[in-house]
Amino acid sequence: MTEKTSFTRLRRLRVNETMRSLVRETSVAVTDLVYPIFVIEGSGIKQPVASMPGIFQYSPDRLSEELERVQKSGVRAVLLFGIPAKKDELATSAYDDNGAVQEAIRLIKRDWPEMLVIADVCLCEYTSHGHCGVIGTNALGTGKVILNDPTLPLLAKMSVSLARAGADIIAPSDMMDGRVAAIRAALDEKGFTDRAIMAYSAKFASAYYGPFRDAAHSAPAFGDRRSYQMDFCNGREAMREIEADIAEGADFVMVKPALAYLDIVKEARLRFDLPVVTYNVSGEYSMVKAAAASGFIDEKRIVMENMIAMKRAGADIIITYHALDVAAWLKEDF
Repeated sequence: MTEKTSFTRLRRLRVNETMRSLVRETSVAVTDLVYPIFVIEGSGIKQPVASMPGIFQYSPDRLSEELERVQKSGVRAVLLFGIPAKKDELATSAYDDNGAVQEAIRLIKRDWPEMLVIADVCLCEYTSHGHCGVIGTNALGTGKVILNDPTLPLLAKMSVSLARAGADIIAPSDMMDGRVAAIRAALDEKGFTDRAIMAYSAKFASAYYGPFRDAAHSAPAFGDRRSYQMDFCNGREAMREIEADIAEGADFVMVKPALAYLDIVKEARLRFDLPVVTYNVSGEYSMVKAAAASGFIDEKRIVMENMIAMKRAGADIIITYHALDVAAWLKEDF
């Protein structure tokens, strides 16, 4: 006697790929993606980042090689990080109009005017101590602290320099209190009222940033960043951070990292109407690459599952080092 198969209403919607695609709730488009690029001062440089397979540091004169790949992929936005030749206590290279990132922005706007340029704003890559703000001493004079208010004018100055070079979006990642308001005021004063601010609003003090610090040469020389980046144990505080940035004039809000913080992404999407961005950070990227290289996982399937998870949680925009691969897989009608 042949066993009768009883399909439930849910199973009937999964019988084949055509049916599954018909009822699919979440999708990723190439226009959702932002590709991060490391720009290093100098010339003739294309240097691999050992802890991030497939990722390189480019000097401005060799950046075109990567931008051509970006353009062909269909990805339309890049996020630039700078690696200066000179670092000092006050991060003066960060707001040098002839800095590597400023030069890169001018090149992009000259040769790829349709490409959206997002410029990261933080001092950590530019300071001799590797912290995101100005260093001072505590009230007792017994130790070093990161000074919030003296840092704000430098972030504002950097933002204006990047806007002057042609950046479309300014993205402060420093986590100083009040920096969005300071940057908005400085941009408006200089006539850059059309430049948007993508605030790293809920940026957690995370171990997932390790490979990035190799790539950007930005590891702190002492201590850590837990006095200004968020405690990863806190969720409600993240909502307060986002709310504060919106009140100060942010046009986008970001949750960083992504995968371990999708609950924060979801809550931000439910509470706020601004575009929600998440950053699929270096450690998340490198773990996938390492596992795939060892044959433990199917890289394509894992990455696409991660992308869908971020979109399903509520992210409108995904910053990811996988962007060019994802763009190619989308063309294959994954």
